[in-house]
Amino acid sequence: MLADNSQGMQIKDWDESRSRGELLRDLLSVGQSDWLPKLDENFQLRRYLFDARLQSTRDFSELGFEGRASAIGSALRTIAERYRGQPLAGVLLLTDGNATDMPDGKTDLSGLPPVYPVVIGRDDAIKDIALQKVAVSQTAFEDAPVTLQADVLANGYSGSSVVAQVLDQDGKKAAEQTLRAPREGEMLAFRLQLRPEKGGVSFYRLRVSAKDELGQFEKPKLSTEATLANNGRVVAVDRGKGPYRILYVAGRPNWEYKFFHRALEEDEQVQLVALIRIARREPKFEFMGRPGESSNPLYRGFGNQSKEDVERYDQPVLIRLNTRDAVELVGGFPKTAEELYAYHAVVLDDLEAEFFTRDQMMLLQKFVSERGGGFLMLGGAESFHQGKYERTPIGDMLPVYLDHPPESKLMTNLHLTLTREGWLQPWARLRSNESDEKARLEAMPPFQVLNRVRDIKPGASVIATVHDADGRDITALAVQRFGNGRVGTLTIGDVWRWGLHDEASHRDMDKAWRQLSRWLVADVPNRVDLQVEQKRDDPNQAMLLQVRVRDRKFQPLDNASVVLSVRTFTNDFVQTRAQTGARAATNANAIRLSAEPSGTETGLYEATYVPRETAGYLAEAVVADAAGVEVGRAQAGWSSDPAADEFRSLKPNRTLLETIARHTGGEVVTPNKLDAFVANLPNRKAPITESWTLPLWHRSAVFLFALACFIAEWGLRRWKGMA
Repeated sequence: MLADNSQGMQIKDWDESRSRGELLRDLLSVGQSDWLPKLDENFQLRRYLFDARLQSTRDFSELGFEGRASAIGSALRTIAERYRGQPLAGVLLLTDGNATDMPDGKTDLSGLPPVYPVVIGRDDAIKDIALQKVAVSQTAFEDAPVTLQADVLANGYSGSSVVAQVLDQDGKKAAEQTLRAPREGEMLAFRLQLRPEKGGVSFYRLRVSAKDELGQFEKPKLSTEATLANNGRVVAVDRGKGPYRILYVAGRPNWEYKFFHRALEEDEQVQLVALIRIARREPKFEFMGRPGESSNPLYRGFGNQSKEDVERYDQPVLIRLNTRDAVELVGGFPKTAEELYAYHAVVLDDLEAEFFTRDQMMLLQKFVSERGGGFLMLGGAESFHQGKYERTPIGDMLPVYLDHPPESKLMTNLHLTLTREGWLQPWARLRSNESDEKARLEAMPPFQVLNRVRDIKPGASVIATVHDADGRDITALAVQRFGNGRVGTLTIGDVWRWGLHDEASHRDMDKAWRQLSRWLVADVPNRVDLQVEQKRDDPNQAMLLQVRVRDRKFQPLDNASVVLSVRTFTNDFVQTRAQTGARAATNANAIRLSAEPSGTETGLYEATYVPRETAGYLAEAVVADAAGVEVGRAQAGWSSDPAADEFRSLKPNRTLLETIARHTGGEVVTPNKLDAFVANLPNRKAPITESWTLPLWHRSAVFLFALACFIAEWGLRRWKGMA
């Protein structure tokens, strides 16, 4: 006999003074029921409680109805395994049927005897507002707010105003929306937008209620709903955390870098490092300098420089800007994977292919395909075909064909427009609705410089085109995936004209540069990545924490030490903040875990964490190599809400219980008919299995077979003269 000990049994049915749990407790009380002693007389009765796990009990006195889940499927499978091969006549299952481990209503029922579910609760309508499903939609692009989509079921509130509120960790209201409740059984679809003030992981509290009953969250006893456990949810929002480093390489100083740099200065998560050539590599002729002088005349007279610090004629003059230290890029464009892979994206502007060695171009291709970095080529006098990138490793990964471009004709007044693919990309749009975006595109100033390309490659997408006075559409912005990374080409060579039009256009241009940069680095992996996912079919909602670790060449790193710390942001952090005035919902005593290497993937380390309460959780991974040097850190957040599944449906799930009974040969029993059911139970057929053990040599057929083999062998030996 299995009794449901979950929180769902605390629900009070319509016009019922006692909860389902209290009714179940009375049903199992020996002094108030006659059926239980009769059942104990005819059968050897084994009593169990179940919520997230199954546990034995003597008299059901431990029923407290505080369990975080109703793992009906797991409890039945455990019974089937525990009593396999034993004379088990049946299973009496007392529950409301709202299983949390059977989302599709299916489970493995093999090996079970007849199951007789006893439905606790009534099918009448219940006055309650419940969060059914919450989804978080977020992007890394500027002015793209986090969107919370919440499906709410309001029973008993038809025609009333229902409000959804989002509160931050300080208890401040971040978003609110009010809708009128539809007819009974129909869903309310809330869509709330908020903008986190900081990057990284943040936690918010989403709650729904009737507009005139908001005070029930501070005074739950005044609530008229069946339960408040399904009215709120903790939501984790991860906006990413930089800095993301972009390497900008230009063949000459220009206005494009000026505006690009100014735009990214407003983005705290993106850092632009520049390598700009201010003088080309020159042929070395002795007459170009003073007799015996091998240095570049551009640097003549600038301090007492040593021969090692002075640029030679056969070397370009490069300027490093916004570098991390005095050593970064001191040798020019990176020549090793360790140097280049420290960046998340590379942007080339007006720079010919001869600037790079063959090895550097191959390294840049591996940076995109293997490391997963972003790459963008901007238009200019020495970009694309004009820069002779066809049949080079860099040209091979571009989304456009560079060979044999159309004949260049003088094109002026080029107007930018988005393609169908572009309208679907949030990073390509600058306005929140279609009409405003079309008005913005029409008001953009025309461009005068464009690098023509033959066509786009298979698999590439054209995001924007330009059209001239003759109405010809020409590719302006194209993107594609290349290996693990992404590549983009912007063939316009004078984007800076956009910012010179007026102040509003300048702001739009800055925003476009920031969004394009975020698109480049959005999915680029770091040396340490932490991912969290829930284990399937786990009634305890155990979370699998996976840490992927890479070395400086972004190869899987073995023999690493991975330590995880998990902090809890409780479900009532808003009230905690209001009561204490301190930083809410942080647990000073973080739980520490050690991740173990995975047996299936190199460089993958795993640990399991079982949430114990309805809350938000923040995990941080600290990784050190075999020498004890820190490799990096990573964070990830999630929310755990067992009550969400437990209280998703307040009506008894009679359909699921009937399915279980039908597949096992049992039947659904109502509580008021338990006496008649128990009286008739001994007369029912039960699939009783008994195991018999009998020594093989005690069977006469086996003895006669062995004797025949002995005689046959003796006869064969006599016949062959071997005896």
